[in-house]
Amino acid sequence: MEVDTRKAVRTAFRAVFPVSLGYLLCLLVAGVGMSVPVRAGLPPLIDRQLIFGNPDLAGAQLSPDGKYMAFLKPYRETLNIWVKRTDEPFTQARPLTDSTTRPLRNFFWTRNGRFILYVQDQGGDENFNLYAVDPTAAPAAGRDVPPARDLTGLKGVRVQIYAVPRDAPDVVCLGINDRDPAWHDVYQLRLSTGERTLLRENREQISGWFFDEAGQLRLAIRVAPNGDTEVLRVDADRLVKVYDCNVFESASPVRMHADGQRVYMVTNRGSQVDLSRLVLFDPRTGREELVESDPLGRVDFGSASFSEVTNDLVATSYVDERVRTYWRDKGYARDHQWLQKRLPGKDIAFASGTRDEQLWVVVATSDTEPGETYLFDRRTRRLTLQYRLYDKLDRQHLAPMKAIRYPSSDGLEIPAYLTLPKGVPARNLPLVVLPHGGPWARDVWGYQRQVQFLANRGYAVLQPNFRGSTGYGKKFLNAGNGQWGDLMQDDLTWGVKYLVAQGIADPKRIGIMGGSYGGYATLAGVAFTPKLYAAAVAIVAPSNLITLLETIPPYWEAARRLFHTRMGDPSRPEDRARMERQSPLNAADRIETPLMIVQGANDPRVKKSEADQIVVALRDRGFPVEYLCAPDEGHGFARPVNNLALYAATERFLAAYLKGRFQETMPEEVAARLKDITVDVKTVTRPARGTPAGVGLTRPESDLQAGVLRYRGTIEVPGQSIPATVETTVVEADGLWEVREETRLPVGTVVETTKLEKSSLVVRARQVSQGPLTVDVAFRAGKADGSVQLNGTPRPLAADLGGELLADGAGRYLVIGRLPLAVGYTATLRNFNVQNGRPTLVQLRVVGMEEAQVASGTFNTYRVELTDEGGTQTVVWVDATTRLPVRLSVKGASLGGAAISLELVESRF
Repeated sequence: MEVDTRKAVRTAFRAVFPVSLGYLLCLLVAGVGMSVPVRAGLPPLIDRQLIFGNPDLAGAQLSPDGKYMAFLKPYRETLNIWVKRTDEPFTQARPLTDSTTRPLRNFFWTRNGRFILYVQDQGGDENFNLYAVDPTAAPAAGRDVPPARDLTGLKGVRVQIYAVPRDAPDVVCLGINDRDPAWHDVYQLRLSTGERTLLRENREQISGWFFDEAGQLRLAIRVAPNGDTEVLRVDADRLVKVYDCNVFESASPVRMHADGQRVYMVTNRGSQVDLSRLVLFDPRTGREELVESDPLGRVDFGSASFSEVTNDLVATSYVDERVRTYWRDKGYARDHQWLQKRLPGKDIAFASGTRDEQLWVVVATSDTEPGETYLFDRRTRRLTLQYRLYDKLDRQHLAPMKAIRYPSSDGLEIPAYLTLPKGVPARNLPLVVLPHGGPWARDVWGYQRQVQFLANRGYAVLQPNFRGSTGYGKKFLNAGNGQWGDLMQDDLTWGVKYLVAQGIADPKRIGIMGGSYGGYATLAGVAFTPKLYAAAVAIVAPSNLITLLETIPPYWEAARRLFHTRMGDPSRPEDRARMERQSPLNAADRIETPLMIVQGANDPRVKKSEADQIVVALRDRGFPVEYLCAPDEGHGFARPVNNLALYAATERFLAAYLKGRFQETMPEEVAARLKDITVDVKTVTRPARGTPAGVGLTRPESDLQAGVLRYRGTIEVPGQSIPATVETTVVEADGLWEVREETRLPVGTVVETTKLEKSSLVVRARQVSQGPLTVDVAFRAGKADGSVQLNGTPRPLAADLGGELLADGAGRYLVIGRLPLAVGYTATLRNFNVQNGRPTLVQLRVVGMEEAQVASGTFNTYRVELTDEGGTQTVVWVDATTRLPVRLSVKGASLGGAAISLELVESRF
């Protein structure tokens, strides 16, 4: 669960479990039933159950006193939490949870060991609630497990854990977005009683909160309207900006220093700084002190490890071709050296320790080792094997991974990992390109299930860390800005060319598959380089960059500004045109590669509509496309039965087109599930354009007030100029703001009344009267309900809006003036089109400051540009002092060639 916005963005398009579950999800291809003869020299075919099935044991964690060990183990074929005494065999363990719909992945002990806490969503919707279970409690009546308490109990809400205070073991600090889906308020939760106390209501659009080890709120992170990152000191009565960096840089607090005043922070601020580094920053004085940057000058700062006993910095690490660790604590350095001698060639992690840090769970991994888990006693130097992940998997048949580099189309060097099938010459091999998700993430060296799966089936596997990947400095990251489908895609294409030129890859047997951004890259590969690939599997894949940004989750609202920098801002005509060109959906007529589309129906990041629309586009042109959609999954698949079905289908599909080998058999349950989630593409319908379900509600920074505004202007139509006057009146009525707008034209008068909530300015009702036409509609809980009456004949008007409306109807420009306007500020507003009865999105952008001369005077104004889905362009000039709209201009094809201009004549506010 993310704390700061940039970290969330970097993993935004990754699968829920990107290393182990993200990329090879697919469906059974009709007509592919024959196996390919085993290529001489390849190791035996590994049963996919040993790669993708549930592990017998995983994720061990010690209780703070070391007396108990909790871990994950299947219960009724679904991973759940189990517990045993540390000195007992695993056969004596008992289950603590009994989930059968979603596997549990993350849990932890409370500071005093009284509870085990875990989070769980529903069907992959990523709306997490927090649960607690007492590991010593007896099973509930009629069950095998003790009762678990849902501590938050909220629907459609995403809970974030910010802090577990060291000196208050019965307390956790949470973020909850129940009041506003875009922003998390801060709460303190008492575990023993479930009592929740509001610490701070998030009215300042804070994207991340930072606590010290004592549970005191110390810092806040905010994304400014222009995309810059601001670090704010939290004082008793205010927030004070103490650090900032521009949109192309990053800064993230890590932990308070032992002195309680300074904070460790990772930052790459500064024109002379490329690689991020660890610094100590004093929020009181603004002083910044370098702690460490990569000693080899190759990669960004990786991570910092601290002692829970002394609060001192113990070690730093960097993710290069392999992880490098630099120990600052001599005791831990000696321990690590001792362990390394006994576990040569492996990466060693101190995974879970006791309160006194003397007893540790240690995990050793490598590219051909999924994980060995040991219990390590620092006092006695005793190392005891607990279990091996997928113990029945024969390690000798796994393929090593090596780091490579190659030049891209413009000469930029691209780091990557290459895994070759074991036992055969590296000549003319079928190749699968496996781009990672994110895209602001990276692939790393180590055991990866999908890679070993492909290598065992006879494929070479290329994992490029294309430009825009993190970890290689901000220049490499920012080189990907605006390059989706362009230079970022070249980085994949030139990787293929490199391996073909080396004689490693057979140019006629190149495949590509990926999830999230990797899914986009898969679609882009077959759309923009249609002759390159012979097979493709696109998983939870964005097909249209415009609709992708229109439907991101509401709690990513702060990240929208970063998306606009990294991808493009659809409200800018030049960006929109480029993004439309970069969208594979708009090049679907060029696709000629056999293609699978895979989707989770509950995906909150890449909505099902992204898959539906590319499937419909291909189907309607008569191109065969396979489609699988799991109704109980989200952004990546988690349920074991779904995964096993998908991987079984993947290898059959690839064998058909790339001539690798595959395992022919699958259990009846898996085959039945595969049939259940395979979609008949004839039944898929084209999704409604611009469904705004994921748009968060922008918060005004000030309320309205009662008053009157009068405007005059013209409506220009071909060959005619029509005079117009508008009077806007704001009054308070029944606890709401009532805005009445009367527009007088030579042909008649239009009257519209809009009712707004105070403070939030959310639209609650709209009434329109124009001659024989009347509209009366109410808005509540994200739904519209009302009627349209023409010449006395009523017609019902109802719609699911996907959220609340803002800046819509009468007074919309007054509301826009109350937003936190600043040059560079952007927002997406949800409106309602009363003509067609559908929700619509409006992109808002503050492009600059301008002097505006109108009848009522001269004003220094914000120039605010609005673009709706129909392409109508509106410019409103808002006085920077009073925040009143003083001039308005509207143009667009939807007006039939007309243009509207108004200017302020009189203000009585």
